[in-house]
Amino acid sequence: MEAAQFASRYGPWALIAGASEGTGASFARLLAEMGLNLILVARRAAPLETLAQVLRSDHGVDVVTATIDLSRDDATAHLLAAVGPREVGLLILNAGADSNGSMFLDNAIANWDALANRNVMTTMRALHAFAMPMRERGRGGLIVVGSGACYAGLPGIGVYAASKAFDLVLCEALWAELESHGVDVLSYVIGRTDTPAHRELMEARGMAIPDDLAHPDDVARLGLERLPHGPVCNWGEADDEAVMGPSSAAQRRERIRAVAAMSAAYAAKG
Repeated sequence: MEAAQFASRYGPWALIAGASEGTGASFARLLAEMGLNLILVARRAAPLETLAQVLRSDHGVDVVTATIDLSRDDATAHLLAAVGPREVGLLILNAGADSNGSMFLDNAIANWDALANRNVMTTMRALHAFAMPMRERGRGGLIVVGSGACYAGLPGIGVYAASKAFDLVLCEALWAELESHGVDVLSYVIGRTDTPAHRELMEARGMAIPDDLAHPDDVARLGLERLPHGPVCNWGEADDEAVMGPSSAAQRRERIRAVAAMSAAYAAKG
């Protein structure tokens, strides 16, 4: 999609949560190149403002920054306050790594509460808040960056995997709900990516950094390319290929369409 067409479909403002580094910062750079104004959100103010200054200087776009802890109950209210009257045509929820690194019962429940609140409750509330005006306008895009962990319950990252499974299923349902309204939804299931957070976690566990980590720029670029073709994109897989999960993105798409049609038929009979 050409930059002007992309900006017309998903502009004039994009909000990126988890934008201070890694894939989030890559999304920000690519969108600034296409002329979208940006609202960048993360917990740390300094790297956000550094990135914002570079994007303003290099691309002449407007950039707003906001430091928000997405694990708080009022996180979505703070997101909306940061947006103010601006029209957000693209929402990218990229935050949500698991920094706990422990078995479920070996960690305080408060830490799991925070992870679940960020990846489940804030994600759900933000999608609801930002999708509604997109539906009214008849255009827009929503990307939730997930993980291959969503396809299986994994010891050591059980809550994280469960939260990503929730995000996947919610995105699929929302895609079916909004497809006829001109709003695109993508659950972007990525694999191991060379981000500072991923490197820090691996180093803390004494793990060697592998050579095959995906580059965040490549990951962000594919996510934007696949946004119009939701509801799922699995990084490193063709649309009709199933490696991370038991079914391909294409198979999941057709199953959701079939279920949506069945639900509509039942509703019509009522």
